[in-house]
Amino acid sequence: MLYYALVALVIAIIAGILGFGGIAFAAVGIAKILFFVFLVIFLITMLSHLTRGTRV
Repeated sequence: MLYYALVALVIAIIAGILGFGGIAFAAVGIAKILFFVFLVIFLITMLSHLTRGTRV
């Protein structure tokens, strides 16, 4: 999921350089959403491993 967030961010940067503001704005929004979803899933996974007492 982090890979897709980075891909969307690269698309946004390229679109911004080429002057496609609307596409760049949408790609940045998608990248932000994917990053925060990744972060939430990562934290949930880390907490579940800590509560079970297993090592990561």
